[in-house]
Amino acid sequence: MIVPCPHCGKKNRVNPARLPDTGTCGACKKPIGDLATPIEVDPKTFDAVLTNSPVPVLVDFWAPWCGPCRRAAPEVARAAGMLAGRALVLKVNTQDHPQISQRFGIQGIPYFAVFEGGSRVRDQTGLVDANRLAALVG
Repeated sequence: MIVPCPHCGKKNRVNPARLPDTGTCGACKKPIGDLATPIEVDPKTFDAVLTNSPVPVLVDFWAPWCGPCRRAAPEVARAAGMLAGRALVLKVNTQDHPQISQRFGIQGIPYFAVFEGGSRVRDQTGLVDANRLAALVG
């Protein structure tokens, strides 16, 4: 998957299993550091991250037409900052990738789920703040 460098903006290809410790930028050689922002994913990347992540993964299932989802976005971003280095935060657009939400039987959004070792361990439906999202991860 592609991760931008926080220093120079250059895009770096990173193995999903190495996301929590992304290493250094190929261009400026500075550390990319902990991912403190949510990552938009497609089905292939979603599966790769869940399968390979050594840390918990918080997933925000959302859609662009959903008002509560749009209101949740800043909270999800804040939670990603709070969880940097301890967990990854993914965003799944259910409009573009309905097969993911169908696989987990998700019928209402916003919907947040925490995955550990590829399995869903906790979830939350509805609009919540960053503190509650971080608490879901533990």
